[in-house]
Amino acid sequence: MCKRNSALATTVEFARRLAVMVHDRRGEHLALDVWIADVRLDDQRELRTLANGMRGDHAAIQDALTTTYTSGAVEGNVTRIKLLKRQMYGRANFGLLRRRILLSP
Repeated sequence: MCKRNSALATTVEFARRLAVMVHDRRGEHLALDVWIADVRLDDQRELRTLANGMRGDHAAIQDALTTTYTSGAVEGNVTRIKLLKRQMYGRANFGLLRRRILLSP
């Protein structure tokens, strides 16, 4: 399909470059800036919209690509607490919810 449609081939190439950057956590050497600049020069409106949005969150994306810190453990605990709260909806007060949270694995 990419051989028949150059726009699709370009989109696939941009997606692969971004996927490699995210997978390998390569934000150094202005890789993100080069990717955004390349996309903005392309004539595909949807990709340019994505690049413009990424430019607005540039600092956060750059940090996500270059630091080793993650909020995965915190997000997992928040999800667990929300699940416990949903299971008890309307049946108990805060004290019981607190006990369930502290005693659950």
